[in-house]
Amino acid sequence: MDWYDSVFTLIDMRSFSNLWFWIALAVVWSTASHWVLGVPWDMVLRARREGGQYEADLEDLIRIYTNRLLYIARISGLWLLGFACFFLTLLAGLGFFYAFEFGQAVFLLAFPMTLVGALSLNTARLIQENEEVGEALYRRLLKHRIITQVIGMISIFITALWGMFQNLNIGPFG
Repeated sequence: MDWYDSVFTLIDMRSFSNLWFWIALAVVWSTASHWVLGVPWDMVLRARREGGQYEADLEDLIRIYTNRLLYIARISGLWLLGFACFFLTLLAGLGFFYAFEFGQAVFLLAFPMTLVGALSLNTARLIQENEEVGEALYRRLLKHRIITQVIGMISIFITALWGMFQNLNIGPFG
């Protein structure tokens, strides 16, 4: 047995039976939940609790990130939407129509993240339109974080069910 066979025997290269896929899934959703519109959640909590300079820093960062996000959406939003739809359709077709497991795994990671991206765009738009600061800003960011976490929980649940189905259907040495 050569080195190549040893590595691929040790590390299962199928997506849903691979530990690295599940670690990546956990990292993606914990990161998406921690960073709200580009700002770490602990910064939001500190600004709410202590106010003053922390609150001013938070409001400045939110203003910067919302302006940046909305600028990107205005300038290249339709192109990004087109590429995202193409990419997701390609993954769904390869994954579910042609039974390519890696395509299924990437689709189950990418599709919910596009929902979070759309949610972030909408939250940025609402913050900018309503010129939210202080307590209204905290409520908006909390709502955004909770919805992101709900999307993440549903996504992880569906991915786990599909992964278990794939692993039971194909078997341990498929």
